[in-house]
Amino acid sequence: MSITRRQILQMVGTGLVATQVPTVSAAGIFSKSTLKPPRLKAGDTVGLINPAGATFHHDDVTIAEETFAALGLKMKAGKHLLDRYGYLAGTDEARAADVNSMYADPDVDAIITLRGGWGCNRILDLIDYKTVAKNPKIIIGYSDITSLLLAFYAKSNLVTFHGPVGISTWNEYSTDFVKRLLFNAEAFTMENPKDIGDNLTQTKHRILKIHGGNATGKLLGGNLSVLTAMVGSEYLPDFKGNILFLEEVGEDIYRVDRMLTQLKLAGILGEISGFVFGKCSNCDSGESYGSLTLEEVLDDHIKPLGIPAWFGSMIGHIGDKFTMPLGVKAEIDATKGSITLLEPSVS
Repeated sequence: MSITRRQILQMVGTGLVATQVPTVSAAGIFSKSTLKPPRLKAGDTVGLINPAGATFHHDDVTIAEETFAALGLKMKAGKHLLDRYGYLAGTDEARAADVNSMYADPDVDAIITLRGGWGCNRILDLIDYKTVAKNPKIIIGYSDITSLLLAFYAKSNLVTFHGPVGISTWNEYSTDFVKRLLFNAEAFTMENPKDIGDNLTQTKHRILKIHGGNATGKLLGGNLSVLTAMVGSEYLPDFKGNILFLEEVGEDIYRVDRMLTQLKLAGILGEISGFVFGKCSNCDSGESYGSLTLEEVLDDHIKPLGIPAWFGSMIGHIGDKFTMPLGVKAEIDATKGSITLLEPSVS
């Protein structure tokens, strides 16, 4: 993409829909039962929405439609998919309307976002979470889509998916995780590629252990700066006893330091059971004398927690990526750098 999220910020069973039907009390509080959306199957219709940054290339939509067709899926475009309001994909009301209408539409089986950027935090108070809970559907995306993924789980108990967007690289590696997770309803182990190529040892996609050991809990997380910007709101889930995964792009290391400090001061780091940092793409240590490295920052904030943790997982703004289910029980092995799903993510 020509504009990074940082630059934008600087400018400003079969068909059962869930493991349990949600209930709503008089106060409007949903039951705590996790809702698993129905799995995808050939012939299903996916709704394509753009709840964050605008796309300036109409061919992005065509490429996404061709990608979904290759997966055996039909596509329905959101009414405001190609809207533009400055750097946003339409007004807040328009973007939220597309989200709400896709969940209310009985002909739409799942929702995929076209791209990230910035803007999802602006629409969190415009989402109809009751409709989301009554009509659980897969929603998948990453980067700024982190806002929706976390909010849907926090407010509607819906399992959501941190994975490719419409304009992502849908190569064999990334698509395989999508198929196994969302079509086949598999519970499996994710580990970095082990191919050493012509080298005597592995040099690409290595993991860096921060603290060894195993931990279990529900997977929760996403983009670091987006998640941090939600701290103090009602749209973050409870992290206590769960596994936090993070990724980032285009941030100086001192900014990563600042955001991890905020998560520490907010009490989030102190209550998690495990920690996985994916890729920090284009994260510069800076040219100033004495700049910390990312590894040093992670050691400062994470190692003292004494929980299983590592850096370098295939999560983030990269071509080859895992699809991570939010709200699903998993076990991590920080020595091996593995993430094992302990249950299917879809029904």
